[in-house]
Amino acid sequence: MRSVRARAALGATVVVALALVGAGLAVLLVLRANLTDQAGLQAEVVAREVAGQLALDVPYDRLEMREEEDHPVQVTDEDGRVVAVSKDLQAISGTGTGQVTPAPTAAAGGSSGSDDDDASDDDDRQHSAPGRGEVDSGDPDFHNGTATVDGETADYRFATVEATTSTGVTLTVHAGAPLAAEQEAVGSVRGAMLIGLPVLLLVVAGVTWLVTRRALRPVEGIRREMAAITASEDLSRRVPEPGSGDEIARLARTTNETLTALEASVERQRRFVADASHELRSPIASLRTQLEVGAAHPELLDVPGAVADTVRLQALAADLLLLARLDAGERPGRTTLDLGALVHEEVSQRTGDRIPAAVSVPESGGFEVTGSRGQLARVIGNLLDNAERHAERAVAISVRAERGGVVVAVTDDGAGVPPGERERIFERFVRLDDARTRDEGGAGLGLAIARDVASRHGGRLTVKGAREGGARFELWLPSAG
Repeated sequence: MRSVRARAALGATVVVALALVGAGLAVLLVLRANLTDQAGLQAEVVAREVAGQLALDVPYDRLEMREEEDHPVQVTDEDGRVVAVSKDLQAISGTGTGQVTPAPTAAAGGSSGSDDDDASDDDDRQHSAPGRGEVDSGDPDFHNGTATVDGETADYRFATVEATTSTGVTLTVHAGAPLAAEQEAVGSVRGAMLIGLPVLLLVVAGVTWLVTRRALRPVEGIRREMAAITASEDLSRRVPEPGSGDEIARLARTTNETLTALEASVERQRRFVADASHELRSPIASLRTQLEVGAAHPELLDVPGAVADTVRLQALAADLLLLARLDAGERPGRTTLDLGALVHEEVSQRTGDRIPAAVSVPESGGFEVTGSRGQLARVIGNLLDNAERHAERAVAISVRAERGGVVVAVTDDGAGVPPGERERIFERFVRLDDARTRDEGGAGLGLAIARDVASRHGGRLTVKGAREGGARFELWLPSAG
């Protein structure tokens, strides 16, 4: 079952079915218990009425037992013998004894005397001077059973009450109330549930299917548009955004944001490839021309020019390789190094600079940072190269501690960077007009590499105006501590 709609409809139907079955069973149990209690109460009333008559020494054959109300009654003595039953009672079960015929002594009058005179005297006493027995006031015992009255057998709820006559004889009264009403009500409710449950489940499944289909309709639109974008490779297209403001709308909005970022990334990649191809074409063409001229006319071979083009080509290839590694997510090293010592080392190796850089590094030290020594050296070198190209007479580099980090500042006294161009110069292959006229060999990758490396080391690279009138580049890196 691969359809979300089908799974949702099935899940909702199963949950509702379990809930309805549980609720239905609870309703049936409560209904049956209430109706059974009512039948038990009726049986208790009849049993106490008969017990009250027995406590007043009413003869067994004159007991009023509500025969017309379908309440079977059975009276037994201490020995379990039946002494009285209701009219037309033909069979009974659930009362401890199935006898429905009174014992001979009970039929004679209820006394167990040895001669007729004593029985007659007892009978006269029962008629003329009722005694004062008592009825057990405790809670009666209840039990279910069956009884056959006038040829019809039915289920009954029996209540058992004890009564004591004035002569101390204890009698037990079993009175029943029919359970037909309880069975009929429970059966009706059960039947209604069995009929209504499937209908209700069908309604739940249908409604869930329709609601889920309506809710997932925007998802299908997003899927179709994404499939079309994949087929056409047109990243300028966007998926439809529903106006519901729900999770699906947020999904569509996030998808469009992802497409926008992907389009920008692909565009940057294309521009990068185009710019790299352009930058590589110039030194390669120049080197080829010089080699072809040298092959035809060895005396005209410009060896220094070929070496310069080769060096330029090598530097450009190294820059492109580093950018590729950075774009691939290469993590910097975790080596702890002294940034002040690294600055001294880089400046000491630059023996052919047009303007030597003035170094200012406090002797107190404490300029340890964590990262890749090679990449950070490349950043310092790129900043010094940029300052050398634009400086008039002075280049300076300094190191200081600041706000939990270390700052390397490189300044020059050149024309500076206009405020509107201070972010654009960090883009790849971007060279300002002044840079193009002063340095035809620059590819516009040095500052872009420097900022990428600084960012991946948890730092930042910014530019602002220097007091000398030129540009001031500041590299901030977090301290190793």
